[in-house]
Amino acid sequence: MMDLVLDHAFILVEEKAKVADLLVSLGMQESFSRDHKGQGTSNRRFLFSNGMLEFLWVRDADEATQGPGRDLRFPERAISSAASPFGVILHRKNPLDLEMPFDGWKYQPDYFDIPRAFHVGNNSNSLQEPLCFYAPFITSGVPAVGVGGGAFKSITQVQIYTSADPVSRTLAVASTADRLSIEPGDQHLMVVTLDCHQQGSTKDFRPDIPLILHW
Repeated sequence: MMDLVLDHAFILVEEKAKVADLLVSLGMQESFSRDHKGQGTSNRRFLFSNGMLEFLWVRDADEATQGPGRDLRFPERAISSAASPFGVILHRKNPLDLEMPFDGWKYQPDYFDIPRAFHVGNNSNSLQEPLCFYAPFITSGVPAVGVGGGAFKSITQVQIYTSADPVSRTLAVASTADRLSIEPGDQHLMVVTLDCHQQGSTKDFRPDIPLILHW
């Protein structure tokens, strides 16, 4: 089995992601935002030395349902309380591992230069499960991000709970990635631990965001 690493995770939220202001108020450092052409989404991003936490929203539902990202089903996920609002982007540790870690399909975003593309897990047709992206163009030792997160430096662990039980093989494989665990739960929830929980602090952002933060 391929050795995987979590690159970043995202949460699908309401338009403009105003809830992300709650993280800014804690001293978290926000990076630049971007529109995802052809995917119909936009984001707000928080960077760390070893990853990123992203807040994503549907900017243009027509673009999201008609563009190359239509099979990600973001508009459906955004309006359904039963759907998972989460996604994970993974990369490999060993640059010599050239196989795909799970069954899926090639996603060539309009905002990437060809041939740079994602491999999306075939569990994308299950709205109950988080989306799983594999980025074959990223390898360990070539960090996609390289700055601290303001008052917070690094991501220790991301735990994702899904109402899907049992989980698909795609999720089972994704859950083997460093810094990531995915398991069944009674509600969709993401628990992020930063800096090894050294300060012993916890913030539960529910009901505004399905997120608990430990630092």
